[in-house]
Amino acid sequence: MSSLSDAHKKFIVHLKGRSRATATILAYGKDIEQLVSQLSSAGKNEVDQVSLEDLQSFMEKLSKNSYTAKSISRKTNSTKTFFKYLKSEGVITNDPASGLEHPKFENKPPRILSKTEYRALRDAARGDIRIFAVIALLLQTGIRIGELSKLKVEDIDFSENSTVHVPKEEGTVERIIPLNEPVVAAVKKYLEVRVKTASHALFVTKTGRPLLIRNIRTAIDRYFRIAGIKEAKVNDLRHTWVAHHLQSGASLVIVSKLAGHKRLSTTERYLQFIQGVNNNSSKVKLEEL
Repeated sequence: MSSLSDAHKKFIVHLKGRSRATATILAYGKDIEQLVSQLSSAGKNEVDQVSLEDLQSFMEKLSKNSYTAKSISRKTNSTKTFFKYLKSEGVITNDPASGLEHPKFENKPPRILSKTEYRALRDAARGDIRIFAVIALLLQTGIRIGELSKLKVEDIDFSENSTVHVPKEEGTVERIIPLNEPVVAAVKKYLEVRVKTASHALFVTKTGRPLLIRNIRTAIDRYFRIAGIKEAKVNDLRHTWVAHHLQSGASLVIVSKLAGHKRLSTTERYLQFIQGVNNNSSKVKLEEL
């Protein structure tokens, strides 16, 4: 017999061995820890004691405790992955999670800023040279906020065809993205006033430390409010970049590659939210938003 606690620990080691992203391992770990705790309180401490009814009871309890359907679906996925692993390792012969169903929920469509909105956002931040450059980069390259926070000064190339190098991180793809003139101008203006520091981080605080994701998010949220843009988040700048370039006729394949999407289907899902798309694969240049 194998205890659920030991199985949980081995599962985490298994995920690390598969080079899964740190955030994924952390999420799976917490989900299964919560499940093991619930099963233990019900007197189930061994893996072969768990039934489908036990797992369904756990999910029902989550629902009663006001967890969203999306959160429960994620925990369902973690649970299925956990027991599938146990079966593959021969720890169990019957997988109790095989019959566990995901709750039904609708994914909200991505928030795509209109031309009026993203211009209002830029205008609101124009007096803040650093955040204006941050917003310009996010809007004109489609990179993730986490990727932007990791950029170094040397990742920006101001040669004839200016580009930004986005290094590979856990769960992301390395790529080179062209920069248009407005972004180049915004970043150059920021670099003129960037404090002198030993840090190579592109965006730094007034004390010379790397600007953290939470600092960037807080600042942009503030300018969303100033610009009067409601129900918008930082990641919506990325959604806006993808959608507007697809609508302008940029190649689906190229947009997907520059966005760092691992699957073309991730990019394709934006097509249902835009109109008048002319997916011309020969159109390479991405114009300014």
